[in-house]
Amino acid sequence: MGDHMGIITAKELKQKTGEVIKKVRSGEQLTITYRGRPVAIIAPPEVEERKALEKLRPFKEAWKDIEETLQKTRPKFKEWQEAIEWVRDKT
Repeated sequence: MGDHMGIITAKELKQKTGEVIKKVRSGEQLTITYRGRPVAIIAPPEVEERKALEKLRPFKEAWKDIEETLQKTRPKFKEWQEAIEWVRDKT
């Protein structure tokens, strides 16, 4: 990677994304540079963030619960597209 520990160029990030992800997953924080200037930092989530992310349910599971709830509550709109159209008409 870059000449300095923890610093990589945007080009290196593009070429070695998998390697970068491995480093970040192992706890390393990397500064991304573009034309010699720092533009971003890639870092693993903090412990609290990681715990919050672990609590998230898979999308399909969450969406199934939403659909079941909507069916039980007799929503105003049968499909989400109808709700979006209604909101757009109001604005």
